Amino acid sequence: MPPLTRWHIKSAFIYLAVAMALGMVLALGAVMQLPTWIAYLSPVFFHLIMVGWVTQMIFGVIFWMFPIVTRARPRGNEKLGWAVYILLNVGLLLRVLSEPLNAINPQDVWGWGLVLSALFQWLAAVFFVYNSWPRVKERYRGD
Repeated sequence: MPPLTRWHIKSAFIYLAVAMALGMVLALGAVMQLPTWIAYLSPVFFHLIMVGWVTQMIFGVIFWMFPIVTRARPRGNEKLGWAVYILLNVGLLLRVLSEPLNAINPQDVWGWGLVLSALFQWLAAVFFVYNSWPRVKERYRGD
Protein backbone atom coordinates (compact mmCIF):
# COMPACT_ATOMS: atom_id res chain seq x y z
CA MET A 1 0.00 0.00 0.00
CA PRO A 2 1.51 3.38 -1.00
CA PRO A 3 2.31 5.85 1.81
CA LEU A 4 -0.18 8.39 0.43
CA THR A 5 -2.95 5.80 0.64
CA ARG A 6 -2.02 5.00 4.24
CA TRP A 7 -2.18 8.70 5.13
CA HIS A 8 -5.60 9.04 3.50
CA ILE A 9 -6.99 5.95 5.21
CA LYS A 10 -5.55 6.70 8.66
CA SER A 11 -6.85 10.27 8.42
CA ALA A 12 -10.26 8.91 7.40
CA PHE A 13 -10.32 6.68 10.50
CA ILE A 14 -9.47 9.63 12.73
CA TYR A 15 -12.20 11.78 11.17
CA LEU A 16 -14.69 8.93 11.60
CA ALA A 17 -13.87 8.60 15.30
CA VAL A 18 -14.10 12.37 15.85
CA ALA A 19 -17.37 12.57 13.88
CA MET A 20 -18.93 9.72 15.87
CA ALA A 21 -17.94 11.37 19.16
CA LEU A 22 -19.40 14.66 17.94
CA GLY A 23 -22.53 12.82 16.81
CA MET A 24 -22.95 11.45 20.33
CA VAL A 25 -22.65 14.95 21.79
CA LEU A 26 -25.17 16.32 19.29
CA ALA A 27 -27.58 13.47 20.09
CA LEU A 28 -27.34 14.26 23.81
CA GLY A 29 -29.03 17.56 23.00
CA ALA A 30 -32.28 15.65 22.58
CA VAL A 31 -32.30 14.47 26.19
CA MET A 32 -30.42 17.12 28.14
CA GLN A 33 -29.69 20.82 28.12
CA LEU A 34 -26.43 21.59 26.32
CA PRO A 35 -24.77 24.94 25.63
CA THR A 36 -26.41 26.63 22.64
CA TRP A 37 -23.17 26.72 20.65
CA ILE A 38 -23.17 22.89 20.44
CA ALA A 39 -25.98 23.10 17.88
CA TYR A 40 -23.66 25.05 15.58
CA LEU A 41 -21.50 21.94 15.29
CA SER A 42 -24.10 20.03 13.28
CA PRO A 43 -22.64 21.04 9.87
CA VAL A 44 -19.19 20.13 11.19
CA PHE A 45 -20.46 16.61 11.92
CA PHE A 46 -21.67 16.19 8.34
CA HIS A 47 -18.43 17.55 6.85
CA LEU A 48 -16.35 15.25 9.04
CA ILE A 49 -18.40 12.28 7.82
CA MET A 50 -18.68 13.17 4.13
CA VAL A 51 -15.33 14.82 3.46
CA GLY A 52 -13.20 13.48 6.29
CA TRP A 53 -14.39 9.88 6.33
CA VAL A 54 -16.06 9.04 3.00
CA THR A 55 -14.18 11.24 0.53
CA GLN A 56 -10.82 10.72 2.20
CA MET A 57 -11.29 6.93 2.18
CA ILE A 58 -12.38 6.94 -1.47
CA PHE A 59 -9.43 9.11 -2.54
CA GLY A 60 -6.97 6.84 -0.73
CA VAL A 61 -8.36 3.59 -2.10
CA ILE A 62 -8.61 4.94 -5.65
CA PHE A 63 -5.00 6.15 -5.53
CA TRP A 64 -3.99 2.64 -4.50
CA MET A 65 -6.33 0.36 -6.45
CA PHE A 66 -7.12 1.95 -9.81
CA PRO A 67 -5.27 0.57 -12.84
CA ILE A 68 -1.76 1.92 -13.40
CA VAL A 69 -1.07 4.77 -15.80
CA THR A 70 2.40 3.70 -16.92
CA ARG A 71 5.09 1.50 -15.42
CA ALA A 72 7.24 4.56 -14.77
CA ARG A 73 4.40 6.46 -13.05
CA PRO A 74 1.87 3.83 -12.01
CA ARG A 75 -0.30 6.17 -9.95
CA GLY A 76 0.14 9.36 -11.95
CA ASN A 77 1.78 12.40 -10.43
CA GLU A 78 2.52 11.55 -6.79
CA LYS A 79 3.32 15.17 -5.89
CA LEU A 80 -0.12 16.15 -7.15
CA GLY A 81 -1.55 13.31 -5.04
CA TRP A 82 0.10 14.80 -1.94
CA ALA A 83 -1.23 18.24 -2.89
CA VAL A 84 -4.72 16.70 -2.99
CA TYR A 85 -4.23 15.24 0.49
CA ILE A 86 -2.99 18.54 1.93
CA LEU A 87 -5.66 20.69 0.27
CA LEU A 88 -8.47 18.33 1.30
CA ASN A 89 -7.36 18.20 4.92
CA VAL A 90 -6.47 21.87 5.33
CA GLY A 91 -9.81 22.75 3.74
CA LEU A 92 -11.70 20.41 6.05
CA LEU A 93 -9.94 21.60 9.19
CA LEU A 94 -10.53 25.21 8.19
CA ARG A 95 -14.20 24.33 7.73
CA VAL A 96 -14.34 22.66 11.15
CA LEU A 97 -12.97 25.85 12.70
CA SER A 98 -14.80 28.47 10.64
CA GLU A 99 -18.28 26.93 10.47
CA PRO A 100 -19.24 27.21 14.16
CA LEU A 101 -17.31 30.46 14.70
CA ASN A 102 -19.10 32.06 11.76
CA ALA A 103 -22.48 30.89 13.11
CA ILE A 104 -21.73 32.19 16.61
CA ASN A 105 -20.17 35.48 15.53
CA PRO A 106 -20.71 36.24 11.83
CA GLN A 107 -17.75 38.34 10.80
CA ASP A 108 -15.98 38.64 7.51
CA VAL A 109 -12.97 36.69 8.75
CA TRP A 110 -15.00 33.54 9.47
CA GLY A 111 -16.99 33.90 6.26
CA TRP A 112 -13.74 34.13 4.34
CA GLY A 113 -12.53 31.06 6.23
CA LEU A 114 -15.50 29.18 4.83
CA VAL A 115 -14.79 30.48 1.32
CA LEU A 116 -11.12 29.49 1.56
CA SER A 117 -12.14 26.10 2.94
CA ALA A 118 -14.46 25.51 0.00
CA LEU A 119 -11.76 26.64 -2.44
CA PHE A 120 -9.19 24.24 -0.97
CA GLN A 121 -11.60 21.32 -1.06
CA TRP A 122 -12.69 22.17 -4.61
CA LEU A 123 -9.05 22.33 -5.75
CA ALA A 124 -8.40 18.98 -4.05
CA ALA A 125 -11.29 17.45 -5.99
CA VAL A 126 -10.20 18.97 -9.32
CA PHE A 127 -6.59 17.83 -8.84
CA PHE A 128 -7.76 14.39 -7.76
CA VAL A 129 -9.89 13.97 -10.89
CA TYR A 130 -7.09 15.31 -13.10
CA ASN A 131 -4.60 12.85 -11.59
CA SER A 132 -6.99 9.87 -11.58
CA TRP A 133 -8.70 10.36 -14.94
CA PRO A 134 -5.98 8.64 -17.03
CA ARG A 135 -6.34 5.55 -14.84
CA VAL A 136 -9.93 5.00 -15.97
CA LYS A 137 -9.41 3.15 -19.22
CA GLU A 138 -10.47 -0.05 -20.91
CA ARG A 139 -7.23 -1.95 -20.55
CA TYR A 140 -3.52 -1.48 -19.91
CA ARG A 141 -1.66 -0.91 -23.14
CA GLY A 142 1.87 -1.24 -21.74
CA ASP A 143 2.71 2.47 -22.00
